[in-house]
Amino acid sequence: MSDPYAIIKTVVLSEKSNTQTEEQNKYTFKVSKTATKVDVANAVKAIWGVSPKSVNTINCQGKAKRKRTKNAGRSAAYKKAIVTLKADDSIDIY
Repeated sequence: MSDPYAIIKTVVLSEKSNTQTEEQNKYTFKVSKTATKVDVANAVKAIWGVSPKSVNTINCQGKAKRKRTKNAGRSAAYKKAIVTLKADDSIDIY
């Protein structure tokens, strides 16, 4: 994958991710399901110009959904990446 904007889809803004950003300098992104840790690190470097210290990836399963019928479904599965930056680096995501 060469396009960094195809690798990083969105920034995850939740209470937990905001706490990690403020206290541990970790940023959470939804990424492409085929992206590797190296791809994510290169995309962060290309988009924001900072070198990540480490990248952790997580495959998240979709939640089971049911709406008053027998037919149960699932929401879409996605991949999440938690990028740790050095203490003096930061990303302006807002």
